[in-house]
Amino acid sequence: MTRIFFTTDVHASDKCFRKFLNAAKVYKADTLILGGDITGKVLVSILETQNGTYKLTLFGRETLVKKDRLQETRKALLDAGQYSFVTTSEELSEMQADKSKADKIFNEVMMKAVRSWVELAEERLRGTNINCYISPGNDDRFEIDEALLDSGQVINPENKVVELAGGFEMITLGYANPTPWHSPRELSEAKLGEMIEALASNVRRPETAVYNLHVPPINTQLDKAPAVSHDFNYVKEGLGIKFIHAGSSAVRESIERHNPLLGLHGHIHESKGFEKVGRTLCINPGSEYSDGILRGALVNLEGDKVHDFMLTSG
Repeated sequence: MTRIFFTTDVHASDKCFRKFLNAAKVYKADTLILGGDITGKVLVSILETQNGTYKLTLFGRETLVKKDRLQETRKALLDAGQYSFVTTSEELSEMQADKSKADKIFNEVMMKAVRSWVELAEERLRGTNINCYISPGNDDRFEIDEALLDSGQVINPENKVVELAGGFEMITLGYANPTPWHSPRELSEAKLGEMIEALASNVRRPETAVYNLHVPPINTQLDKAPAVSHDFNYVKEGLGIKFIHAGSSAVRESIERHNPLLGLHGHIHESKGFEKVGRTLCINPGSEYSDGILRGALVNLEGDKVHDFMLTSG
């Protein structure tokens, strides 16, 4: 039996990543899969003041931190998926005047965090028989690919066919169909379908394949997302928020065509669940990364079937 622990959309939460590595031991899994959107979206500037304290703004409120609490504060930020850097008022003014400088610092902080995760995974998993697969998602900048080069225990399966323990073939693609946020890795449904098909055509046994596709298939319980307007506000419907199906038609068409054993998806944090598309069990564990909660799926594969599975939270 092959036991997979799958999670996704941890968005730079250091607490979630450490829980991901620990999941191998906790759940006795031989395969760890982190399915995309691994980097953060927020960079918090921490301004060093003249009186030895540090000033930062969180959720619109200014906060002062003493030097002996600085590292603790930065750790709390990273656990919640927020990068930070210490700066001066002069440097901050330069960044505000030249957005490319802010972008450069974001990339540097992001790359340092991703490299530290790969190093930690290598350290924790060295000497075990556990395979760890980490790949980018649509929100991840292309710069991180350099840090995700295969390095022993850690394998980047993006846009490849890899063989998991037990001989199960897995295809992986972190690209998404178009979103309102114009994230780094987006494609038209037609191009997305071409890329998935190129991978699927190299799978020897489609009936036992695992499709690690970041975007869930459209029109399922896994792809319901809040509708947003052109100015990125939620669209109201009655007394609540309108929800739409934001998954991919290309992903659904490929699953219906090839009938793989298992679909592992994410992308839409609010749509935790599972659903059969034909014979294929599709799972989206959801995401609560900002609270340090790791949503996951534990799946046992045996022979040509999913023996059992459960959604996890911790």
